[in-house]
Amino acid sequence: MYVLPALPYDPDALSPFVSADTLRTHHGKHHKTYVDKTNDLAAKAGLAGRPLEEVVREAHRREDKSLFNNAAQAWNHAFFWRCMRPAGGGGPEGELLRAIDESFDGLDALKEAFVTEGAGHFASGWVWLVTGPQGLKVISTHDADDTLVRDGVFPLLVCDLWEHAYYLDYKNDRKGFLERWFDNVANWAFAAEQLAASNGGGDGFRYPAPEGEGRAAPDSNEPGVHPTV
Repeated sequence: MYVLPALPYDPDALSPFVSADTLRTHHGKHHKTYVDKTNDLAAKAGLAGRPLEEVVREAHRREDKSLFNNAAQAWNHAFFWRCMRPAGGGGPEGELLRAIDESFDGLDALKEAFVTEGAGHFASGWVWLVTGPQGLKVISTHDADDTLVRDGVFPLLVCDLWEHAYYLDYKNDRKGFLERWFDNVANWAFAAEQLAASNGGGDGFRYPAPEGEGRAAPDSNEPGVHPTV
C-alpha cells in the first residue's frame, strides 16, 4: 500500500511564501487523493507492491491513463515537497553552482528561464530543472507528465504549476508565485544531492516503498540506479 509521505517541515514553515493553509490543502487533500486512487488502480492493474517509479512507467507503457495520472501525480508531489525548505537557507554552491554557471551563465539567468517557462506554460503542469547529456536545462510538463518516462532526463528541482499550488496565496499571479518560490524556498541542497546522484553519487529521490511489502529490485531505468544520465 502506497503511503502519503509526511511533509519534511511544519505546514507553516514556508510562510509567507507558501502558506500553511495552502500546504495543508495541497498535501492533505490533493496529494492524498492521488495516493488513495493509485492504491486502488494499481491493485486492479496487478501492480500493487511494486515501487511507485515502476508503476508510473508501466502505466505509461500500457497507456493506462487513469493509473498513470494518479501514480505520476503522487510521485511528482512527493518530489515537490523535497524541493522546498524553510526560507533562509543558502543558495546553490559547489558542483551545482558550477553546472548552473556553465548551462545558464549564472543563477539570475536560471531564475529567468525557470520563471519564464513556468509562467508561460499553458494550463496545469510542472516546471523542472533537469540534467542530462547536454547539461542542465529547464523544461515543463503537462498535467501529470513527469521525468520518469523521459529518456536522458534526471530531475533536480520542480515547482507545481497547478492552481491549487498557489491560488490561495497568489490568486492568478503564477509568475509572482514562481519568483518568490525560486528566491525563498527552493531547496538547493536537495538539488545538489540529485545532481550528485545523476553522476553515480547516491540513489537519488525515490518514493517511499509500499507498506507491508518487500521492496522489489528496481528496474534499470529507475532514477538513481544508473550512474549517468
